[in-house]
Amino acid sequence: MNEPRSARLADIAAQADVSEATVSRVLNDRPGVSESTKRAVLTAIDVLGYDRPTRLKAKSALLVGLVMPELVNPIFPAFAQVIETALAAEGYTPVLCTQTPGGVHEDEYVQMLLDRGVSGIIFLSGLHADATSDPARYRSLRERGLPIVLVNGPLPDLDAPFVSNDDVASMGLAVSHLVQLGHTEIGLALGPERYTPVVRKVAGYRAAMHEHLEVDPAHLDRLVTHTVFSLEGGAAAAGRLISRGATAIICGSDLMALGAIRQARSMGLTVPGEVSVVGYDDSTIMAFTDPPLTTIRQSVEAMGDAAVRALLDEIGGEGTPRAEYVFRPELVVRGSTGAAPHRG
Repeated sequence: MNEPRSARLADIAAQADVSEATVSRVLNDRPGVSESTKRAVLTAIDVLGYDRPTRLKAKSALLVGLVMPELVNPIFPAFAQVIETALAAEGYTPVLCTQTPGGVHEDEYVQMLLDRGVSGIIFLSGLHADATSDPARYRSLRERGLPIVLVNGPLPDLDAPFVSNDDVASMGLAVSHLVQLGHTEIGLALGPERYTPVVRKVAGYRAAMHEHLEVDPAHLDRLVTHTVFSLEGGAAAAGRLISRGATAIICGSDLMALGAIRQARSMGLTVPGEVSVVGYDDSTIMAFTDPPLTTIRQSVEAMGDAAVRALLDEIGGEGTPRAEYVFRPELVVRGSTGAAPHRG
């Protein structure tokens, strides 16, 4: 990189109240300059109207992109709050990009973030979780040197760290709890099959059902249904599963669980007297629903902090292991699950 001509060095040095040699060290990213002095030099460059070198623009922007789905599901605002707090503690500002059906596409958001000179991007449950999407979009970001972290949706052979909830263990906890309550007809209500976390939940559910009940795989096919991650999706799934004899339903999100409870009641059934329902996420209001929701708690705080630490290590050039950080979930038992009904 070429330094500005000496007159500009002198101007910057005078504005920052440092030597021209110090300005030169900052511009060439040489050691021996404190962070406060570096900030003073960069501020002087801005005040005098000079353009920062591209390399220093990227470092000084202190912006981090956060790309996630819509905010209707309360688990996503919870993740956003944890990540924003962790970034702010390190002097970074998140640029939140949320996706809605028919709205701005993830790729468009990414281009906007690149145009703003973000230092890195955290992707939460984005296209990386969709097995039908093209992973080349993420590889191209890494090829240009942009640090990224993917949450809840690892991609094989991608040069990036991943942070995930243990979906297999989640299903094991839910199935074990319901079996202990006497349930044998345990349904599973999930979103579309193309998402990696959904595939993992199905695998965990099947393994747990086989371990505890030795259920015939063909019978399990009738107890798994896919809709969408919403209240309406949960209601539709519950209607199908209850009609097939399910006395308990494990849902892929808390919103789906609330929809399942509503559907059970609309069919004249009590929860948990005749149908037990388990959610997934443990959003903040789930302890106050009617009945309070039994659910699988994602480690939102630990996962969000881990994603930020991994990204900042990448930004700082320290690098992180190219592995998936998998966090253990927790079963939170409340009032929406109870003993299996007696059927004569």
